[in-house]
Amino acid sequence: MSQTGFVISCQNASFGYDGNVVVHHLNFNVQEGDFLLIAGENGSGKSTLVKGLLRLLSPMEGSINFSAGDKSQTGYLSQQIAAKKDFPAGVFEIVLSGNLGKKGFFPFYSKADKRKAKENMRLLGIMDLKNRCFRELSGGQQRRVLMARSLCAADKLLVLDEPFAGLDPLITAELYLLLEKINKEMGLTIIMVSHDIETAFCAKNVLHLQRRQLFFGNMEDYRKSETGKRFFTKINEE
Repeated sequence: MSQTGFVISCQNASFGYDGNVVVHHLNFNVQEGDFLLIAGENGSGKSTLVKGLLRLLSPMEGSINFSAGDKSQTGYLSQQIAAKKDFPAGVFEIVLSGNLGKKGFFPFYSKADKRKAKENMRLLGIMDLKNRCFRELSGGQQRRVLMARSLCAADKLLVLDEPFAGLDPLITAELYLLLEKINKEMGLTIIMVSHDIETAFCAKNVLHLQRRQLFFGNMEDYRKSETGKRFFTKINEE
């Protein structure tokens, strides 16, 4: 995948609900092949922005432009989806369902859909779970299954909203390594909201929010910035 074009361009955009602005004056670009980390404290507007990135909210001011095709080319995984541990389905069925958004009026899986599901399962190391029931899996295994499902949907863009919250730190670190591999080897553009900023080493750029944009730039510059220093100090104290 070329890394020269933009996937998302946000220009002086504000997002909110029922006429009330939640996060405002956002100016940033996401390039093809980028890995953007969205940081900020609770209530800073991160999840509201994610809804805008998923085209579930239109900007109240400014503009947001996409070159990533339609919504069916975007994979999505949130903490809320990951917390649903009672899916009454098998692993392969769940992974395969990531293709549903692209099926339109023909909700039948093709050989290509099944091949893609198996490829993503191999990538995430869960082929041995293919015939298992989802609800019987460990938390880390379930996240891998749901990530494989999201990858089936993600032709252009993968959006992750606190996807690894509540997992063991070692499992979380393994999943970040997988994301880094997916970003580098597949060239997939990834946008991720996370509080695990110390371990989210795979991110290339950072957007820090506090109901407005405090920082946008590369990870190295973020660590040196006053915004980054304050945030790292705060999370290390928690």
